Order: sequence, then C-alpha cells, then structure tokens
Amino acid sequence: MRRSVRTSDGAYLAVVEFGGRGTPILLLHGLMGRATTWWPVARRLTGRGRVIGLDARGHGRSQATGPWTTERLAADAAEVIEQLGAGPAVVVGHSMGGLHALALAASRPELVAAVVVEDMAVDLTGVSDTAVADARAWFGAVPQPFASLAEVRATFGHPRPEFGDYMAECVEERADGYHLLCRVDNAVEIAAEWARRSYWDVLGGVRAPVLMVCAADGIVPRGQPEQMIDALRRNRFGPYARLVTLPGTGHLVHASEEAFRIAVEGFLATTAPL
Repeated sequence: MRRSVRTSDGAYLAVVEFGGRGTPILLLHGLMGRATTWWPVARRLTGRGRVIGLDARGHGRSQATGPWTTERLAADAAEVIEQLGAGPAVVVGHSMGGLHALALAASRPELVAAVVVEDMAVDLTGVSDTAVADARAWFGAVPQPFASLAEVRATFGHPRPEFGDYMAECVEERADGYHLLCRVDNAVEIAAEWARRSYWDVLGGVRAPVLMVCAADGIVPRGQPEQMIDALRRNRFGPYARLVTLPGTGHLVHASEEAFRIAVEGFLATTAPL
C-alpha cells in the first residue's frame, strides 16, 4: 500500500507499507534510491513486524524540495514515524539512510527502538571536492533517457551487477524512455555535505542498540567501523553495539539477501522487542 505524509515544512513524502504487523520497521534507502529497492529485504522482515519504506525527499515519488541536510532528512523520518503512529521503530538504513537512521536515533531517541546501519560512515571528509565534482560530471554525462531497463542495468551495473538492478528500480518510464527519479544536482548536494563535515558527535546521542553491517568492499574508510563501535559503546546501550562485515559484498550489502537477513534478524532477536 502506498500513502503520502506531509512534513512540517510542507513537503510531501511517499511511503510504502510492505505489510506485516507488530513492531514497526522503517527502511531508509541510499542516495539515488527509493523505498521499493528494499523489497527483497522487506518481504523477509514482514514476518517480524510492520515494514514501512520511505522515499527520501527528492527521491522516488517524494517531493523534490530542499533543504538537503542530514538534519532535515532525519527529521522527515521522525515525522513519518509520528504521523503513521509507528514508534518506537526499528530503523534500518542503507548508506545515506544509515546516516539518517543514526541522526534520527540521536535527535529523537523516543522514536527509535534499534538501528541497523548498512555500509555507511560518519566521517567521509577525506572525500575531496574534486571527487564530488567528478561524481556530478559522471552522472551529468549519463545519457538520459535510457532506451530500456536493460540499458539502465548496463550503465550502472559495472563492476557490480547488483547495482544495475538497484538503479533499474530508480527510474520511471516516460514517452521518450526511462529517466532517473532523483535529480543529479540534488543527490550531489546531499553527498557534498558528507565531504564537508563529520558526524562523530551524532554517535554520542544514540541511545538505542546499533548493528553496523559493513561490506567487504564498501565505502567505509578502513578502521572507521571499529572506531564507530567504540564510540557507541560508551553510550547507555553500548553492549548492544555490534559490527558485522559480510564477505564477498559490495556497498549494496543487502543484495546478499540471506546473509543480510541472518545478521539483522539475529541482532533484533536479542535487542529489540519483536
């Protein structure tokens, strides 16, 4: 079931109800993504709770209006939980969504029962402005519209085919072909903030159990997952901060559905009221 939520600053956000009953499980997608990219994971989790996916502003069917800050996008997630009567929720976030999940847990702890962060760091300031500009140039050079979904998969699926499948979910068909649902300029502005600032201070405010699921070949700088876990373990739920690295995985860790499900369900079974 699909519905929309209007935020306190007037933006309309699209929400997907995947099904299930009980403890709410809010899924937050990564940059350029949308809620339905979670479907393979969501169908497994519906046996453990009410699974809800959010299209972040500027993504999927949500309204493309700023500001594009981490605080605003985390506040959007909080308002979705409140308006749907879905708190406290288990919040599962991939990449960008993982950062927003941590920011949400720190700013609105009463709304968050547990957090799963999939392959996201709190400090990417080593990424240069040149790298951000290169990303803008690369996406800007991608030839839209795409003639077919096969072309979408071929364009984005090298060297990891699963990312091509992911991006095929993130386009819409128009009269002249397939177009990305997220505007490149908006996505680059979101990512540019990560190059300018770190979020170590966010970890100090997290009061919920946290599972970090990292890719063997992901985007998190070497050594930072262990530093994040150490920072989280100084908090109230420190003993429940766990780190798992799944072998053979890239940034889209949950493409390895079974391994990801086992890690998440094992964590939730011992830390969240499901």
